[in-house]
Amino acid sequence: MSKTFYLTTTLPYVNAPLHMGHALEFVRADTIARYKKLNGYDVYFNTGTDEHGMKIYEKAKEQNLEVQSFVDQGFVVFKEQLKMFGVLEDIHFIRTTDKNHIESAQEFWKKVNENGYIYKKTYEAKYCIGCESEKTDSELINGECPLHPGQELKLINEENYFFKYSLFGEKLLKFYEEHPNFVVPDFRLNEIKNFVNGGLQDFSISRLKEKMPWGIPVPGDDTQVMYVWFDALVNYISTLGWPNNKDNFEKYWMNGNPTQYCGKDNTRFQAAMWQAMLMAADVPNSHQIIVNGFITGEGGVRMSKTLGNVIDPRDIVKEYGTDALRYFLLREVGSFEDSPFTLERFKDAYNSGLANGLGNLTSRIMTMAVSYGVKLSDDDLKIKYYTELVSDLENFDINRFINFVWSNLKSLDEYIQKNEPFKKIKINKDEAEKDVYYLLLHLYGAALAIEPMLPETSLKIQELIRQNKKPETPLFLRKE
Repeated sequence: MSKTFYLTTTLPYVNAPLHMGHALEFVRADTIARYKKLNGYDVYFNTGTDEHGMKIYEKAKEQNLEVQSFVDQGFVVFKEQLKMFGVLEDIHFIRTTDKNHIESAQEFWKKVNENGYIYKKTYEAKYCIGCESEKTDSELINGECPLHPGQELKLINEENYFFKYSLFGEKLLKFYEEHPNFVVPDFRLNEIKNFVNGGLQDFSISRLKEKMPWGIPVPGDDTQVMYVWFDALVNYISTLGWPNNKDNFEKYWMNGNPTQYCGKDNTRFQAAMWQAMLMAADVPNSHQIIVNGFITGEGGVRMSKTLGNVIDPRDIVKEYGTDALRYFLLREVGSFEDSPFTLERFKDAYNSGLANGLGNLTSRIMTMAVSYGVKLSDDDLKIKYYTELVSDLENFDINRFINFVWSNLKSLDEYIQKNEPFKKIKINKDEAEKDVYYLLLHLYGAALAIEPMLPETSLKIQELIRQNKKPETPLFLRKE
């Protein structure tokens, strides 16, 4: 029986193209999925699109489109963009407008309701459409949502269904205590513990259909539709066919250590709200939540269209290629902290780490290997190269792992400078060939090590070594 692993990203809304924060989440999740597959795991890698809610409904109206047509177009754009990030082709896609997801979300609602965690009441609240969540006065800055400044808050005053979130504080804290690695990094776990310790408030899980018709109908009440978050979070199990496909659910959720990537603005939803919902439905909790920091502009200011400091990942890929974007996001962005992305930083990193670094080193080693007739043996080519720092990938610290690989590449450059096999070949052929063999073997090891991170580049280098060929064109062209 093969080892299984379940990994999911959050689901972006289809109201706008993917931004650099999305790129970070997808590239990191893809790296972990590839690493697990290379280590013999049967990986279920899930992503998809969140297609309900107020922001989708209003965006479609703004463009004079039927909402279904709008989300259909958005899904096509989403899939195209994922190709641009180099994400695995066998990824599983879930759309929250899929028939099976709708049925699954309704079954989930019924289960939570049967267990006594849903009730109805009239209430009034301030609502941020950008976050698709209610806001208390203490969360606002100058009366605005800090994540969506300038966007007017909606005032909701209606009778809706509520989830008894307030009953789950102690259960969640006990769960965190029993699973100290549940949220990575640990300082995010401390944040979520503090949030839960502050007291949980019941929240609305439906909207009046006459005011906002675009949502999944509430079972047994056709005047209400489900609140977008209550519907969307269920995707993590609906993608597996829950509750009908018991084999799939057991294989990947029960036995696959279900792991979820998210941004730090999503932590409460993933690590507290979703976990309480799972408890309410008698479904086992997630295994781990991995939390990314934000991509910022210059000076640590969060990227926003309003400030004009947004860098479109599509522009980067068009000029530099997919692996160049992946390299920057994995090596130059901290694994868990906020990190800046500027064009100047990107170009410096590209030239030093890829064009002058990995690309130039590969060219030098392969030129000597071909010229001196040095090849790796069949046994050499069978090696599985994962360094002693493989634990970094197990702990989702991709940044630390890739930095270790690049320190090894730097050592190979230093080895060439110190031993000068290109001079030695004229004096001591055997010694020069031994030097080049050493370099070739370690370059091959490095190529294997970066396969989950820079798959296209890794396979190119592996192929050059197997065929004993020099690169016909530079792996990465230097940019002035």
